[in-house]
Order: sequence, then structure tokens, then C-alpha cells
Amino acid sequence: MKNQPQDLKISLILSKALTNKNLLLLFAFLSLLLVPQFSFADVFVPSDEYVGYFDSNRIYTVVGNIKNEFDYAIVPIISVSVRDDSKVFSQTITHVPLASGTEIPFKIKFPEISGDNPILLSPELSFEITKKDTIPIIVLYDKTLIKYDDGHLTGRIQNIGNNTIYTPKIFAVIHGYEQVLDIAHNMEFIEKIEPGEIIEFSMYPDPSVTDEISYYSCFAPVDTTVIPITTKKNDGDFDFRYDSGAWYSAAKFDEEGTTLNIRGYNSYPLETYANFEFPQISGDEKFNVTLDDEPVEFIQSMDEMGFWHVAFKVEPTSQGVLKISGFEKGLPLELSKIPQWVKLNANWWTTNQISDSEFLEGIDFLSEKEIISIPLQGVITESQWRIPQWVKTPTGWWVEEKISDDEFLNMIESLVKQKAIVI
Repeated sequence: MKNQPQDLKISLILSKALTNKNLLLLFAFLSLLLVPQFSFADVFVPSDEYVGYFDSNRIYTVVGNIKNEFDYAIVPIISVSVRDDSKVFSQTITHVPLASGTEIPFKIKFPEISGDNPILLSPELSFEITKKDTIPIIVLYDKTLIKYDDGHLTGRIQNIGNNTIYTPKIFAVIHGYEQVLDIAHNMEFIEKIEPGEIIEFSMYPDPSVTDEISYYSCFAPVDTTVIPITTKKNDGDFDFRYDSGAWYSAAKFDEEGTTLNIRGYNSYPLETYANFEFPQISGDEKFNVTLDDEPVEFIQSMDEMGFWHVAFKVEPTSQGVLKISGFEKGLPLELSKIPQWVKLNANWWTTNQISDSEFLEGIDFLSEKEIISIPLQGVITESQWRIPQWVKTPTGWWVEEKISDDEFLNMIESLVKQKAIVI
């Protein structure tokens, strides 16, 4: 461990904190200067923002806040261990991409803990370098940002950028008068937020800490709501993701690799949602969902990238073992980065069956999904889109598989950056 410079935003947060205990908050702020942090170079978890507690379902829960002070984006990987009597239980999560100068809270639950006095050990941090711009979403610090007597918070966010942000989520750290209590995120599913748009949100703490809450801070927007998980399946790694207002952990496949077991927790007195995303194996999977062996109504669909989605409602203050069956044996084939419909559009465009703008809709989709990186620019209407006709030749090569997906993507990305292609 070593001391790190403090996040200057804390002073702004404290000045806007929703509490009348100003003297106590000032003391808490000054005390931060004396507190060491758990760190990995310039990626660290402040020790005062790293705690464990028993939630309202008596599940031992660890919460923390990762800060990235590198001048580049990373994917943080955090390992958390808890000693329970003579046993040590550990979990590792690979979090969402974290832009330079930003932070992201995390929450991990340990249902295995049975003792009354578990010991939370120092976290271990590593990371992978990635590409990620700062999310242009801010929390509006005005009279609509309200903390209520029952501990929950309502407020508004605004997209101050020039592009639509899809499926954003807002995280926050919940503080008591002397320590961090919990991590919260917006309860509502937000499909998208347009440039300049303002959207309301709400956050709820775990019921076990509602009487101790002083204020919320470290609001962290992310433009992906999914949490990645890796588990073993048929002697290999199976990667999947989920988006939910509830929490899921301890994922495990049965010996055949056809049924996924995962423990779920919804500590909040509100109904929420869950949406699991799985890579296809055969494309013919027919799923079934149960909670503690009772049937759960769900919707199965496939997105434009070829991933399965299994979505369902989660009842208030509920927990149990979720089983999703119907997986094919074996591991998924490596899917193309580019959806098949984009390649089909490319074929039609090179043979003059669709217009330039219809083809560029596919390129715009690749940008939205961050499959290609396009610099931020002013608002451009679809009528202003353009593409040189000579691009049809290398696009035809890609359709005929004479060049790879990566070569095609690199070409498109380069032409957009040179403004030869405008979208």
C-alpha cells in the first residue's frame, strides 16, 4: 500500500452533500488525507471506500470504489478475499472499461460466509489497457437531487455530449457519518439518453443500512450496464454477462454443461429486472429458467450481434438459486465482430441494390457498438453522410472474404478519421 493523491472531486461532492451534518462531513473529508489506499500503480481502491457488511438477507457483502489515475483507459480486475474462521473465500471480477480520471464502484457478495466475525483482506488489483472515452453524462446537482428519510435518493442525469448513449447506468458510494456503507445504482432500466436529454433516476440502499446514511458521493456513469462473468463449462472458459438491479454470483455449470446454476439476491423492497446475455453454441438453444426449482416466466431473444438474451422480472427482497437450462454441450464458436446483417448490406451496396446511406447505417452501428473508433464530432444529419464510390471495391473484397474483418474495420476507421467517409 502507498499513499495516493486524493480525488479533488470529493470537495465538490461534500459541498453538495445532502445532509445538515456539515461539521461531521468536513471532519470526514479532512480525515481522508491521512488514510492509505490499496493500490496498483495509479489504479487504486481508497481504504475508506472498501468495507464489508452483512446485508438484510445476512449475506456478507463487500463494496469498494476503483479509481483510475492513469492517462489511458483500463479494464480493472479486482480480487477480493475474506477470512471466515480458518477458511479464506475469494472472488475475482473483471469490471467494465474505466476511462482515464474516472472511478467505478463495485459490490461482491459472499454467501459462503457463515461466521459472525469475517475478516476482509486487502484487495488485489490488476488491469488491461483498453480504449475508452469519458462518458458525457453528469448528475445535476440541483434541488431535484434529494435524499429521503428512508435513505433512498432521486435525481436527474444529463447527456452533455454530442452522441446518444445507450443503456447507461449510474453508480454511487453511500456514506454514513464516519464510513462507507454501501454501493448503489439506478433502479430504472435506461434504454438510451439523447444529447442534451435529462432523465430522472432513483437509487436505493440495502435495507440493513438505511438508518445510518448521511450522503451519496462518487457518482460514476457507465455506458454499459452489463457485468461480465467467466465460469467453467466442458473443460473450458465460458464468458457471459448480465444486466440487473439484483446481484448474481457463484456461477457454475453442471457436469454435462447444459445447465447454469447461479445465486441471485435482490435486497431491495422493489421489483427489478434481469437480462442475461449468452454466446450461442448451435443457435438452436431453447432455454428454461427456474428459481429454487420453481418456474420463472422469461423472454428469450437474439440480438443483432448473435448473442442470446434471457430476460425476466425479479421479485422484491428475494434470493435463491437461479437455474438456466437448455445450453448445448461444448463451448461457443468465435463469433465475428461484425453482425451478419452489416455484411449483407455491404453485399447489396457493392451491387447497387441499396443506397449509400443505407450502407452507412451499418457503419454507424459499428461506431455505436464501439467496434470501430470514430472521433467525436459535431451533430451530422443522415442527409450529410457520404462515402466515396471507390470504397465499393475493397468492400467487395471483404464480402468475398479476400480480406479479413479486421482489415475491413481498419480501412473504414482510417477513412472516417481522414473524413473521406462522413457519418
